Amino acid sequence: MTPDALRIEEAISRSTPLARLQHLLKESQARLAVVRSVVPPALGPHLKPGPIDEAGWTLLVANAAVGAKVRQLLPRLEDALRARGMQVTAIRIRVQ
Repeated sequence: MTPDALRIEEAISRSTPLARLQHLLKESQARLAVVRSVVPPALGPHLKPGPIDEAGWTLLVANAAVGAKVRQLLPRLEDALRARGMQVTAIRIRVQ
Protein backbone atom coordinates (compact mmCIF):
# COMPACT_ATOMS: atom_id res chain seq x y z
CA MET A 1 0.00 0.00 0.00
CA THR A 2 1.37 3.41 -0.91
CA PRO A 3 1.43 6.22 1.64
CA ASP A 4 -0.84 9.22 1.22
CA ALA A 5 0.68 12.08 -0.70
CA LEU A 6 1.69 15.17 1.26
CA ARG A 7 -0.42 18.26 0.92
CA ILE A 8 1.47 21.04 -0.82
CA GLU A 9 1.46 23.25 2.31
CA GLU A 10 2.95 20.42 4.36
CA ALA A 11 5.62 19.68 1.76
CA ILE A 12 6.61 23.34 1.64
CA SER A 13 6.80 23.63 5.42
CA ARG A 14 9.02 20.53 5.64
CA SER A 15 11.47 21.78 3.03
CA THR A 16 13.69 24.72 3.93
CA PRO A 17 14.43 25.66 0.29
CA LEU A 18 10.74 25.53 -0.64
CA ALA A 19 9.76 27.55 2.44
CA ARG A 20 12.35 30.20 1.50
CA LEU A 21 11.07 30.27 -2.08
CA GLN A 22 7.50 30.73 -0.86
CA HIS A 23 8.63 33.59 1.40
CA LEU A 24 10.42 35.31 -1.50
CA LEU A 25 7.38 34.90 -3.76
CA LYS A 26 5.11 36.49 -1.16
CA GLU A 27 7.56 39.34 -0.59
CA SER A 28 7.82 39.99 -4.33
CA GLN A 29 4.02 40.08 -4.61
CA ALA A 30 3.84 42.47 -1.65
CA ARG A 31 6.35 44.77 -3.34
CA LEU A 32 4.30 44.72 -6.53
CA ALA A 33 1.21 45.73 -4.56
CA VAL A 34 3.08 48.75 -3.19
CA VAL A 35 4.39 49.68 -6.64
CA ARG A 36 0.92 49.41 -8.19
CA SER A 37 -0.40 51.81 -5.55
CA VAL A 38 2.17 54.41 -6.64
CA VAL A 39 2.28 54.19 -10.45
CA PRO A 40 -0.45 55.60 -12.69
CA PRO A 41 -3.39 53.16 -12.84
CA ALA A 42 -2.88 52.51 -16.56
CA LEU A 43 0.58 51.03 -15.87
CA GLY A 44 -0.49 48.59 -13.14
CA PRO A 45 -1.77 45.78 -15.39
CA HIS A 46 1.52 45.82 -17.32
CA LEU A 47 3.66 44.98 -14.27
CA LYS A 48 4.52 41.58 -12.81
CA PRO A 49 6.59 40.61 -9.78
CA GLY A 50 10.03 39.24 -10.50
CA PRO A 51 12.67 37.53 -8.39
CA ILE A 52 14.24 38.94 -5.25
CA ASP A 53 17.89 38.22 -4.51
CA GLU A 54 20.76 39.77 -2.57
CA ALA A 55 21.31 42.32 -5.36
CA GLY A 56 17.73 43.60 -5.34
CA TRP A 57 14.28 43.04 -6.81
CA THR A 58 13.32 42.62 -10.45
CA LEU A 59 10.12 44.23 -11.70
CA LEU A 60 8.90 42.69 -14.95
CA VAL A 61 7.24 45.03 -17.44
CA ALA A 62 5.21 44.24 -20.55
CA ASN A 63 7.14 46.37 -23.03
CA ALA A 64 9.87 48.98 -23.45
CA ALA A 65 7.48 51.94 -23.21
CA VAL A 66 6.22 50.78 -19.82
CA GLY A 67 9.82 50.13 -18.77
CA ALA A 68 10.85 53.66 -19.71
CA LYS A 69 8.02 55.21 -17.69
CA VAL A 70 8.71 52.97 -14.68
CA ARG A 71 12.40 53.92 -14.80
CA GLN A 72 11.34 57.57 -14.50
CA LEU A 73 9.32 56.65 -11.41
CA LEU A 74 12.06 54.61 -9.68
CA PRO A 75 12.82 57.19 -6.95
CA ARG A 76 9.11 57.34 -6.05
CA LEU A 77 8.87 53.53 -6.04
CA GLU A 78 11.93 53.17 -3.81
CA ASP A 79 10.55 55.76 -1.37
CA ALA A 80 7.17 53.98 -1.23
CA LEU A 81 8.80 50.61 -0.55
CA ARG A 82 11.01 52.07 2.19
CA ALA A 83 8.00 53.81 3.73
CA ARG A 84 6.36 50.38 4.06
CA GLY A 85 9.48 49.01 5.79
CA MET A 86 10.81 47.03 2.84
CA GLN A 87 14.54 46.89 2.24
CA VAL A 88 15.47 48.40 -1.12
CA THR A 89 18.94 47.80 -2.51
CA ALA A 90 18.03 48.05 -6.20
CA ILE A 91 15.02 47.72 -8.45
CA ARG A 92 15.84 46.16 -11.80
CA ILE A 93 13.41 46.65 -14.69
CA ARG A 94 13.16 43.80 -17.20
CA VAL A 95 11.00 43.70 -20.30
CA GLN A 96 9.24 40.37 -20.48
